[in-house]
Amino acid sequence: MKGGTAVRVKEWTNLEKRCHCGDIMKMKLRTVIYSGKVEIDNVPIYSCVACSRSEVFPEVKPDLTGLIAQLGAEPSKQTFFFDECNEWASLLVTARNTKKQSDPAAVERLIQERIDALLDLLLLAQGLEDQGWIADITKRLGQISRPTRHT
Repeated sequence: MKGGTAVRVKEWTNLEKRCHCGDIMKMKLRTVIYSGKVEIDNVPIYSCVACSRSEVFPEVKPDLTGLIAQLGAEPSKQTFFFDECNEWASLLVTARNTKKQSDPAAVERLIQERIDALLDLLLLAQGLEDQGWIADITKRLGQISRPTRHT
């Protein structure tokens, strides 16, 4: 509980899921190449070694498609670090870098710590009446709490 507001961390999304072929898809941070020119690093992707199927992690798909839409049909050559604009990707990079990715309880703690930090920043931004900062923090909190829909 921060600032009198209870924030419920949604159940941690599995880092594995069942593929249509019946094998297990593991989540990995991959580079997505758009239009042969744009590299988007650290995108969470489910991959199946049995059938080579890949799927974007559902929690980040809206932000990835939004980024691609902003780039347009003829983007210039550039590189993005997806973890800099998406909280899920950032949390997964942190989990990987701290060797906690395979421990769901540790990842849950990382998520809760990040939510607590964002709520602290939100209180500060509100105190400063910085509407741009408030909007950015609210967006980031929304990314973490976006409902999970596996297709």
